[in-house]
Amino acid sequence: MITLRRNKNQNGPWVLYHANLRTKTLVIIIIASLILISVFLSNFLIDPNSLTTDFANINQAPSFEHIFGTDWMGRDMFTRTLLGLGLSIGVGAFAALISTIVAIILGVLSSVNKVADEFVAAVIDLFGSIPHILLIILISISCGGGYYGVIMGVGLTHWTPLARVLRAEIKQIKTMDYIKLSEEFGKSKLWIAKEHIFPLIISQIIVGVILMFPHAIMHEASISFLGFGLPPHQPAIGIILSESMNYLSTGAWWLAFYPGLSLLILVLLFDLIGENVNKLLNPQSAQT
Repeated sequence: MITLRRNKNQNGPWVLYHANLRTKTLVIIIIASLILISVFLSNFLIDPNSLTTDFANINQAPSFEHIFGTDWMGRDMFTRTLLGLGLSIGVGAFAALISTIVAIILGVLSSVNKVADEFVAAVIDLFGSIPHILLIILISISCGGGYYGVIMGVGLTHWTPLARVLRAEIKQIKTMDYIKLSEEFGKSKLWIAKEHIFPLIISQIIVGVILMFPHAIMHEASISFLGFGLPPHQPAIGIILSESMNYLSTGAWWLAFYPGLSLLILVLLFDLIGENVNKLLNPQSAQT
């Protein structure tokens, strides 16, 4: 990253300043986070009355008045897209929290003994062998569907990658000499987990949670698109895309293009944050 900085003499000319990798990483994280926070907070600032139907403006193409156009009921697509993105972030947040708790519990359980480790490995393989979308739909329907059902369906199926990483990290940490010394000094397993293991896996947990967001958001949109997710009256991106399929043949391309592009940008922003946070937390990739 290259920015302008004034010389020590405040009256002197501006010169080029080359930021190091850590500074560039922080700037990327801050900018991407501000965009995501703005999208989420916009949901609380949007007036619900702005989504009233207006059949005089059905399927209007993008214009200065409606930059994303209008839908088949005359509603502003920009407003609906913002609400859908905020809803997706909310689902992703709750689902990531549930998945993280499950992954941490199983990761810690795998460190108890060999039997517990084999049990955790079997559970991870079992959940990993079932088609992801099918499992989400089954859990969502079992939990009653709707917002709660989608959160539980996504949250209870996205823990496997993080649990697999934590299990491998914990197994490697347990082979370290200081762990064996702690055991010889009579320290309990709980003390070893709290003082030695958890501080070393916290970076994996943080990065895993952030990278869990885009997967959770995409799967929420997928099952909503298929009709097994959020109810039709919710302005979810999956529902918007599903409705747009009926009007693409009439030339209303904006009904799918802008919501789909916005969802893609949202997912890429979370991926970008996760990759750059990993650069900061991982000593092997973070350079100053």
